[in-house]
Amino acid sequence: MSPPMAPAGWSRWLVPPAALSVHLSIGQAYAWSVFKPPLESALGLSGTQSALPFQLGIVMLGLSAAFGGTLVERNGPRWAMTVALVCFSSGFLLAALGAAVEQYWLIVLGYGFVGGIGLGIGYISPVSTLIKWFPDRPGMATGIAIMGFGGGALIASPWSAQMLESFGTDSSGISMAFLVHGLTYAVFMLLGVLLVRVPRPVKAAGDGPAALDGPQVSARSAVRTPQFWCLWIVLCMNVTAGIGILEKAAPMITDFFADTSTPVSVSAAAGFVALLSAANMAGRIGWSSTSDLIGRKNIYRVYLGVGALMYALIALAGDSSKPLFVLCALVILSFYGGGFATVPAYLKDLFGTYQVGAIHGRLLTAWSTAGVLGPLIVNWIADRQEEAGKDGSSLYTLSLFIMIGLLAVGFVANELVRPVHPRHHEPAPQPGEPTKKEASDVQ
Repeated sequence: MSPPMAPAGWSRWLVPPAALSVHLSIGQAYAWSVFKPPLESALGLSGTQSALPFQLGIVMLGLSAAFGGTLVERNGPRWAMTVALVCFSSGFLLAALGAAVEQYWLIVLGYGFVGGIGLGIGYISPVSTLIKWFPDRPGMATGIAIMGFGGGALIASPWSAQMLESFGTDSSGISMAFLVHGLTYAVFMLLGVLLVRVPRPVKAAGDGPAALDGPQVSARSAVRTPQFWCLWIVLCMNVTAGIGILEKAAPMITDFFADTSTPVSVSAAAGFVALLSAANMAGRIGWSSTSDLIGRKNIYRVYLGVGALMYALIALAGDSSKPLFVLCALVILSFYGGGFATVPAYLKDLFGTYQVGAIHGRLLTAWSTAGVLGPLIVNWIADRQEEAGKDGSSLYTLSLFIMIGLLAVGFVANELVRPVHPRHHEPAPQPGEPTKKEASDVQ
């Protein structure tokens, strides 16, 4: 499936909607917490067990993005979006079968493993293309697309809650909800497959480093630089701190204020998940666009430094103020989303656009690690605290202080980022010498 070339006069503003159709679909992953209580009740699972499909999905997202990044660069966005469509929708169908026959391992396999591959390939599918279409505003361009991943739960959370209310919260009702998700997202993602285009080449030197402006670094060389690993730590710490709350958002706010005079209902908890998704979505376009103005390092100083302050406020205030809890959580999730949307532009600044999609895919292994660490820290500590007889906000206090420490580590790593040494730059071909791609085509 060759990349579809844009015809003359094609508007670059048609490409972000194509990316959004895929990212809004796979962004459903952020609404997983809506399914946690029904699954725990229907199948007798613990909080840690019910988080497993989500955790595995995020692990597979990072791994498939890392290993598939070069294929995405080579085969183009339409191929990548098609693979994402097939895997993500098939994962839901397998999960539906697992719920119907009450075999939890099928839900883990479907949603977590197969669907997670769709998450990873779908996530990176438009990034390189968008940066090439918008070289003047890379933060804004990637923010528009990746905004959809953060906003997916804004649609999926109330939609999923309504389906569970209509179909029931037993295993058959969960199965029907998974089935409807899989079929609907297949149709919606198909719009992106049909609409996406790649820009026509501007220079005649091929697509090697000489055809691009500024220093360029290959994916193979990038992973050997300290800058890559500093950014890996930055992304891992920021994601771990945000994803732990996001994955357990609905039960967390319910537990936090269960012993107060104003407990949180199930529908209000689902609304809180939707609010977090809105903040996640807004942060992706708002903060990433801001990074075009103030720089990537400065914006990550905000994400990590102010984010740690927000966690401290939640931990210290406890269940004394619901508005403060909600406000701090919204700020944290806006930083969490902004971190995702800004990192492709940060990579472009450091390594150029030559193989930025493949480099981005490799960096997302940090997300895989965080996808395990964040939910594991929050769920495991909450389970242990509950066994110790604690309840309410005390279930999460230790987790919150751990997140503050992780953000401090990320802040230090961001301070260590420096321009890439010229020895890692790709050499420009001499006149008459073929580019790397031309040479490989001959072979």
